[in-house]
Amino acid sequence: MRLERRPLPSAATLLALALPCLATDDHTAQFHRILDEEWEYAMRESPVWASMLGDRRYNDQWGDGSLDAAERRHRHNLELIGRLKRIDRAGLPDTDRLNYDLFLSEAEQDAAGHAFRGHLRPITQLGGIQTSNEVADSLRFETLKDYEDWLSRLRDLPQQIDQDIDVMREGMSAGILYPRIVMSRVPAQIAKQIVPRPEDSPYFQTFKEFHRDIAGPDRARLAAEARDAIETRVIPAYRKLAQFFEKEYLPACPEEVGLCHLPQGKAWYAFAARRSTTTDLTPEQIHEIGLREIARIRAAMEKIRAELGFGGALPEFFQHLRTDPEFLPKSSDEILANYRALSRTIDPLLVRLFRTLPRMPYGVDPIPDTSAPDAPTAYYRGPAADGSRAGTFFVNTHKPETRPKWEMVALTLHEAVPGHHLQIALAQELGELPKFRRYGGYTAYAEGWGLYAEFLGEELGLYGDPHARMGRLTYDMWRSIRLVVDTGIHHMGWPRQKAIDFFRENAPKTEGEIANEVDRYIVWPGQALAYKIGELKIRELRDAARRRLGDRFDIKAFHDAVLLAGSIPLDALERRVTDWIDGAAKDRP
Repeated sequence: MRLERRPLPSAATLLALALPCLATDDHTAQFHRILDEEWEYAMRESPVWASMLGDRRYNDQWGDGSLDAAERRHRHNLELIGRLKRIDRAGLPDTDRLNYDLFLSEAEQDAAGHAFRGHLRPITQLGGIQTSNEVADSLRFETLKDYEDWLSRLRDLPQQIDQDIDVMREGMSAGILYPRIVMSRVPAQIAKQIVPRPEDSPYFQTFKEFHRDIAGPDRARLAAEARDAIETRVIPAYRKLAQFFEKEYLPACPEEVGLCHLPQGKAWYAFAARRSTTTDLTPEQIHEIGLREIARIRAAMEKIRAELGFGGALPEFFQHLRTDPEFLPKSSDEILANYRALSRTIDPLLVRLFRTLPRMPYGVDPIPDTSAPDAPTAYYRGPAADGSRAGTFFVNTHKPETRPKWEMVALTLHEAVPGHHLQIALAQELGELPKFRRYGGYTAYAEGWGLYAEFLGEELGLYGDPHARMGRLTYDMWRSIRLVVDTGIHHMGWPRQKAIDFFRENAPKTEGEIANEVDRYIVWPGQALAYKIGELKIRELRDAARRRLGDRFDIKAFHDAVLLAGSIPLDALERRVTDWIDGAAKDRP
């Protein structure tokens, strides 16, 4: 998943979707009314997110990114908490109590998180106003209004850039900035928007090929207006941003990379860790879990090294896997073709492990050239909520000689099926569930499932080759390294190079990928902890079910228990699976 320029709505806001008001109780009706109102509020406040969901009412807007808007939203959230606490939870139906608990908890966490003022850092190398053209990739362009709306967004872009500059200046004053080493990647991204001709702008791509229903005269007018907007507004605005960023902002960014070096940094990171993992684990505990997992996986890697008869030590084996031409694709087209072929191989195997599969398809596309050099190896974008856009597994084809083939199976399993696409698309299709469970989510659940999906490749027979098995272990190691490196950087004050060296010593990821990964952890504190913590919980619940049920254990039923409630915190997942185990045990003869 990519970082967005504007924060996506929290799970609390995503809860605020229309739920059927079946009860007549005053408190139930009041709760449902709040959910309805808050969803509409979320759509107004996050118009880009609304567009991605298929709600086209605000397609002509970016959203208010000003300092005043951040404070206004905080006040609104405090008022929301007060309204919720006046509702009698005990008077709600059983089906609404979990909704209420999640909604209130997320609102309270939003309020607590506001104190750290993370909104003062609106741009990273992973996304921001400098890559906002990519929003168009998620939109439908079918009607004249669709094109007019995109023109409105182009014309409003200077205001968005001015807001970001104001916010970043406040961040400079408060000492809340990202480190210079990662922010130094951003000027090149801005430069890609400062083109010699409007037709060369990424924002103009939409006007190069029109929908068949757009008449010829309208096509000519729209293209002319787009050229004018880009030439007179978009490009000058990016020049202004480049001047500010390079002359004022970048020199003010700190050398130190950890959150612990910022105001309230250690408390901020502990908060981020709790929120990302949906647990009460401390950074120290998470660090130790990571070290234990690394030791376990290294032992398994040693066995594969011996199996292959490689004479050198494990670090030399890693270097062999990184650099041997046997493992490296020769072109970007080869990468894309391999991923598409893998997807076609995996799809028909899913029935072996799953009773319930999504109807929505997915595609495999390259990450856009404008962001590929600084992007991760791959990411997934979910389907539009209205069914107008399938899911997409984006793969990085930049510098193919640095992207080994042995990682492709594990990565496809994680991002496509049975990983993110299966889980997210299936959740969206669970029409009997409230919409917040269909479209919302918790990172520990979603990314934990993605990592668990990599493990399922063993049971689908996809790791027959020792190098493919090494690829799975590399990806398992990668997520374990995150527990150590993320906490090391943000809680213990590790410098960037120490994090890179630790990563290199324990996994055969390539140099460029390691640097991109570490830089991602630097600008996204705590997020990377969710993968391994979530996967360990799912594996723990599966082992508990197998021990309790013995030969009555049904893997398809277990997967239904995990998946058919949508994305939920890990403690709620544990209660749900435990209830399923208890029910299955009672059914035993």
